[in-house]
Amino acid sequence: MAIFRVLVASLLISLLVLHLVHADTVTTNTNKIDCKSRCKTRCRLSSRQKLCHRACGTCCARCNCVPSGTYGHYDECKCYANMTTHGGRRKCP
Repeated sequence: MAIFRVLVASLLISLLVLHLVHADTVTTNTNKIDCKSRCKTRCRLSSRQKLCHRACGTCCARCNCVPSGTYGHYDECKCYANMTTHGGRRKCP
C-alpha cells in the first residue's frame, strides 16, 4: 500500500511539473515580440546606431515592448519609459 501511495504521488508531481513547463513554453512563445525589428525601426534615425540598438534591445527584452515611431510615444510602454541609468537619465531610446 505504501508503494502505491509513493507511485501516485510521484505521478502527480510529474504531471504538475510537465504542466508548468508546457504552460511556460506556450506563454513565452506567443507573447514575445521581435525586439530586433522593433529596435531597428526605433533607432533608424539615431546618430549613434549601435548604442541605440544595444539600449533598445535591453529595454525590449526586459519590458517586451518598444514604443512606435523613432522618438517619444513612451505612453505606449510604461516599463520602457520608466527605465533609467545609474545617473537617473532615461535608459531606453
